[in-house]
Amino acid sequence: MQPVTELTYSQALAELEQILAALRGDDCDVDRLTVMTARAVELLNHCRSRLTTTDEELHRILDSLQN
Repeated sequence: MQPVTELTYSQALAELEQILAALRGDDCDVDRLTVMTARAVELLNHCRSRLTTTDEELHRILDSLQN
């Protein structure tokens, strides 16, 4: 498993979708539930951080146009 910090937003989102599909499935592995949930939280935090950073950068770029 690749460290979350090395994933692109798209990679993190794809992995998160895989985890969600596994959790929703009829054959969800209860023994891995905690691991999958922890990884999902890491991925969510990473995605949120990437979105926040991108939003801030876009605002900074657009603000520079007004000056």
